[in-house]
Amino acid sequence: MSGRSRNLNSVFYSDSYHPIQAGSIDGTDIVPHDNAIFRAQLCSSIGLYDPFGDPKATGDPYCTLFVGRLSRLTTEDTLRKVMSKYGRVKNLRLVRDIVTGASRGYAFVEFEDEREMRRAYIDAHHLIVDDCEIIVDYNRQQLMPGWIPRRLGGGLSGNKESGQLRFGGREKPFRAPLKPIPYEELKKLGIPPPPEGRYKSRFQVPSPPRRERNFSDKEEDFDRRGSSDRNKTEGALKSPVEMEEGHYKSSSSHRGDNPRGRSSSERSDRYHDRSSSERSDRYHDRGSSERSDRYHDRGSSERSDRYYDRSSSERSDRHHDRNSSERNERYHDRSSTEREHRHRSSNEIDKHSRKRKERHEHSRKREKYSRYSPNED
Repeated sequence: MSGRSRNLNSVFYSDSYHPIQAGSIDGTDIVPHDNAIFRAQLCSSIGLYDPFGDPKATGDPYCTLFVGRLSRLTTEDTLRKVMSKYGRVKNLRLVRDIVTGASRGYAFVEFEDEREMRRAYIDAHHLIVDDCEIIVDYNRQQLMPGWIPRRLGGGLSGNKESGQLRFGGREKPFRAPLKPIPYEELKKLGIPPPPEGRYKSRFQVPSPPRRERNFSDKEEDFDRRGSSDRNKTEGALKSPVEMEEGHYKSSSSHRGDNPRGRSSSERSDRYHDRSSSERSDRYHDRGSSERSDRYHDRGSSERSDRYYDRSSSERSDRHHDRNSSERNERYHDRSSTEREHRHRSSNEIDKHSRKRKERHEHSRKREKYSRYSPNED
């Protein structure tokens, strides 16, 4: 794969701001292509803009975020509620128009801690607030060398319709150049060349600048660490000579405590005392461990026996109760059915007997009337 095809999806970001470079899509232009870049170049060359001269830009720049593309209806309370999800908001300034007081669509949010700012920098980018997709970036006004704002022809990103696209930022990074890089012309204009061989992917998030730590800050961090960390650090920083000297001192002190002038009887007494004490300790430890094991085994076996006895007795009681209840139910059901059957059979017998009597009476009457009929006379 050639270098030209490898650079198609590669990008890079600018660490310092130059108006001519910001107007180029690959960061290699040496001639400005619109009037706004001329104006920004003029402000940059003669020093008309002071990034630290804004009295409203207060607070720690390393803990401050720039929030852009806000809705004109978004208020300070809404933005504070959204940003409070990522950390403690110390200060919030929604930039408004001086005359009308309407929102300009961007704000600056200061957090209590730099870690919270970095969390919001990663997670709050392209968040939807009041039906608008916002963008989040670090405070380039005070942290990016050579910064020129949008109102003076500089800035970053922008829309294509405005004709003032600016590249090199988080939203619109520089593309890796596909044509030869004019190193000499870039050097004359003071433009940093593209970092060949160190391009990034479009999905890699550029890291905001970190605070430069001086010697006093390092001392404070070192004091805040625990004693164990300090001991480990001191041991790691020791030179081999110091380590050998410490080892020699420790060995000499041991030799001073245990001189060779002691007799063999003293050494044997010490050996026997130590061995006897160790044997007695081992014996007591082993005996106590065996006793505790036996105690636990016996206790567990007794508990298990009691548990099984109790459970078996409960099961047998439940079984007998259930059997007795089933027998009683079957007996009552059978007795009730027998009583019903006897009652029904007695009723049927009475009914049949009545019918027989009626038939008998009817037959007697017929015989009586047939005996005295006139035809026979």
